Amino acid sequence: MSAKPFPPVRISVVGVGSFGRLHALTLAGLAEADLVEVVDSRESALAEMQAVLPDVPGYTDLNAALQQTDTEAWVIATRTASHVPLAELLLRAGKRVLVEKPLAENLETARRLAPLVTPDSSNLMLGHLALFAPEFRRLLQETRRRGPLTYFHLFRHRPAATADLYPEETPLRLTMVHDLYLAYALMNGAEPVRLSARFHPRAGGGCDLALAEMAWENGTWASFTASFLTPPGLASDGYDRMELFGRGWAAQIRLNPQPLELYTERAEWPLGLDITADPVAPSGWLAEELRCFCRVARGREEPPLGARYADALRLQEWMERLERSAV
Repeated sequence: MSAKPFPPVRISVVGVGSFGRLHALTLAGLAEADLVEVVDSRESALAEMQAVLPDVPGYTDLNAALQQTDTEAWVIATRTASHVPLAELLLRAGKRVLVEKPLAENLETARRLAPLVTPDSSNLMLGHLALFAPEFRRLLQETRRRGPLTYFHLFRHRPAATADLYPEETPLRLTMVHDLYLAYALMNGAEPVRLSARFHPRAGGGCDLALAEMAWENGTWASFTASFLTPPGLASDGYDRMELFGRGWAAQIRLNPQPLELYTERAEWPLGLDITADPVAPSGWLAEELRCFCRVARGREEPPLGARYADALRLQEWMERLERSAV
């Protein structure tokens, strides 16, 4: 990777809901990027963006935006079901694309992009925040240096109200997917030889807890917990933790919240996911993810392990195998 500066990448965002808005605000402040426009089918969402970024035009139709601007790269931050159709449209138009997790609702749909993705995945990158957390990157270095893992446990807990906000999602697909990608990186892309899962039924339908286990040929075991169970008094981002054990060493890492907690009538964690989407001085995991995407779009580097199209297909298959085992 070259450290020399490059012309800002002209980037646009399609989908400016809760997370797409963070993408847009972060891109607006990056020296590596020039935010060209935002696209959303909802006029209200565009009006909210216009109030914060008045110089960035908004469109309700992606085709119109493609015809009227010269955007080089796109961030897709819409609902999962629309990821592949939007990516198909943009890739066919010759654009570089960053898609937020997960890539698709199922493996069959995800595979539709195969003819459009370059062998090195340089035109399609997957967005997974925690892969760009400096704490996790340091943990990866320590794991490589200290030897093979014997066991690790990753868990993510989110508010019970999450199930009402995303009724179509399970804890496995909405939150555990992040930890599956971290496990993929920790195991250097190795395929598990055994995996299984269980879902706890939620009153009113769906599930509020997902448990999973995996094992690899080298003897490493892993377990995963993801839930929609935390009470209203806890912060809206819940909490995440990782515990790892090797031969003669162990480690813990708490990515969420970062070390700043406030307590009044309810808990507040200002650095919950370490995302500072400031259009003047953005920082944190999302800023690093988007800086990486800019370098990929400029041909300065390839997507990292876990952020490539081939990785997304592998993880999509893991999720479906886990779901089948839970039936």
